[in-house]
Amino acid sequence: MTSLGEALKKGERLLEDLSSTPRLDAELLLCHVLGRPRSYLYAYLEQQFDGATQQAFLALIERRRCKEPVAYILGTCEFWGLELEVSPAVLIPRPETEHLVEAAIAVLPHAGRLLDLGTGSGAIALAIAKSRPDAQVNALDSSQSALAIARNNRDRLQLNHVDMRLGDWNTGISGSYDVIVANPPYVEEIADEWSSGSLQWEPREALAAGCDGLAAIRKLIPAARGALAPQGYLLIEHGASQAAAVRAILAAENFHAIETIRDLAGLERITLGLVNQ
Repeated sequence: MTSLGEALKKGERLLEDLSSTPRLDAELLLCHVLGRPRSYLYAYLEQQFDGATQQAFLALIERRRCKEPVAYILGTCEFWGLELEVSPAVLIPRPETEHLVEAAIAVLPHAGRLLDLGTGSGAIALAIAKSRPDAQVNALDSSQSALAIARNNRDRLQLNHVDMRLGDWNTGISGSYDVIVANPPYVEEIADEWSSGSLQWEPREALAAGCDGLAAIRKLIPAARGALAPQGYLLIEHGASQAAAVRAILAAENFHAIETIRDLAGLERITLGLVNQ
């Protein structure tokens, strides 16, 4: 028999050379096996558990050692205080994407219409809908598998007023919106992350965007502009080195009041522009 504390130490040790947060990863995986919250561990570190449970925990540790993200192992991820279902069919929502949510809420008028392009798990659309129940929130994704997960999240969170549909911004967007948000693919095809394996688990079509990482953004901006109402905003999350290029594309499409928002690390992460007419 092994105690929970001993199992945690072993799991942490096995993940030390892989993860920047080995203890946290081990705690999350152990709680998943036990079906308990993390608070349980601190109260019962001396408790013994059986060999079968220990083997199940070590199997999850091995999956993590193969660089599978913890969120995919657990099948869930927290974003904006919401617990979201995730799978390799969708990107894992990143903390920096919460800046996109904050910026969108700030410019969204009362009872305004908002469209989330490439919604994936539904994280952005659902976070905005939760914070702004007055808004009319719509979401679009070209993947049936991703859309199924987004709809599951919507229904479980009881945000049933969010309209989620299959669609591709490359073929045009119908409607007229006060705000359009997007976290499009923006990783270069030759980026180091591909060879390191850090992106191997996530859907490539939601990440890769040509040799400079801007292919999807170049298509998205003119399509979104045609669907924005006068005084409407487009907000785009992009790579930390892409802000100047995104601002230039927005300017070329006659957007105004263009600005870039930095994330908590000081990196240029979100760029927005306004349609005057």
